[in-house]
Amino acid sequence: MGFTVEQECPQCGGPIDLDETDHILRCPYCGIDNFLYSHDHFRFVLPHNSPDKEITYVPYLRFKGNVYFCADFNIGHRVVDITHTGVSLKGLPSSLGLRPQAMKMKFVSRSTQGSFLKFSLKPIDIISKAATLTSAGLSGQLYHRAFIGETISLIYMPLFVQGDRIFDAILNRPVAIVSNEDEIYGSAQSLKPKWQLNFLPTLCPRCGWNLDVEKDSVALVCGNCSTAWEVSEGKFREIDVWAVQAGEDSSRYLPFWKISATAECIDIVSFADFVRVTNQPIVIAGQWENEEMSFWIPAFKIRPKVFLQLSKQITLFQRRLSPDKSIPKKNIHPVTLPRTEAAQAMKITLAGSAVTKNKVFPFLPELSFEIKASSLVYLPFTDTGNDLILQDARISINRQALEFGRRL
Repeated sequence: MGFTVEQECPQCGGPIDLDETDHILRCPYCGIDNFLYSHDHFRFVLPHNSPDKEITYVPYLRFKGNVYFCADFNIGHRVVDITHTGVSLKGLPSSLGLRPQAMKMKFVSRSTQGSFLKFSLKPIDIISKAATLTSAGLSGQLYHRAFIGETISLIYMPLFVQGDRIFDAILNRPVAIVSNEDEIYGSAQSLKPKWQLNFLPTLCPRCGWNLDVEKDSVALVCGNCSTAWEVSEGKFREIDVWAVQAGEDSSRYLPFWKISATAECIDIVSFADFVRVTNQPIVIAGQWENEEMSFWIPAFKIRPKVFLQLSKQITLFQRRLSPDKSIPKKNIHPVTLPRTEAAQAMKITLAGSAVTKNKVFPFLPELSFEIKASSLVYLPFTDTGNDLILQDARISINRQALEFGRRL
């Protein structure tokens, strides 16, 4: 379940409610769009009801995403949605429960009064522990685990100290006993400049035109100069973008990340190598020996089972795709999965594509890819009402599953 965040428009100051999955701040008052950017993670504060108290904020890690497991020659997947305290202070609730969903939060900003406890635990340990619990039903050796399409943020719960007690500043109830004031104040710190939320106007860096955006977009398209952009280190970076031309005007275009890579320890350099290693029941054509291996990963969020299925199907179907250097003019589905997340799906795609899994899975722990190139490719799908079907292929996506994926 997602949550709602209150934020003022940086242009006109109008109040705006954002969903957790939003990357675009779209102001209904002045009509200006801004891309939301943070140097590490988004940081939110829960509203408190103790205006006359000295507030100290305790951090909770928020993780929401899909976890994939390669174990006992099978692939499992789970959706993990947790909040977990990031400090070892005794007496605090380990989770925020439903508070983030029940209350409107705000981004940490210069106007946030109070001090912040340092996140003293290791985020990867918290996430791995949650993933281990969700994979408890899997038997056999665990060869690989991947987190794909995750949302990681920090949510700060307000506290205050009165006498020898620590109070929840939302309910004004005691939650713990102060055994040593250094336990709570020793790691307190002031607001850091890098925590500030940054706003990037959605104007094309090349021609100055308004970029085409959806609220959950992580890659933005310019319809004027036919370019595409993603945000990296606080700046727009151009994306190499291609498209397969549609056979009909009403086609809907879905984005895929094409990532060309080699894997030395399992001897995959060409597409022919991939077919041999995964033991596909197809005859290898001679020209495949000279074609680089590319993994085709959906550039949009969707349920784990469908995501894995599409990655396998399109990666194998690539031999019949002939994209050109262009961007569709209409009916484009937004890019909601960043390129960095797609790169993490290559190993899972390889494992899922293997027909003889016992010849691939043992290599997964040591397997690494050397990425040679990457690009964004739009593929045309025919809308049949209930499903979207890739033209010239027997690959389909349920429309409801596609729309539901935008809320993941």
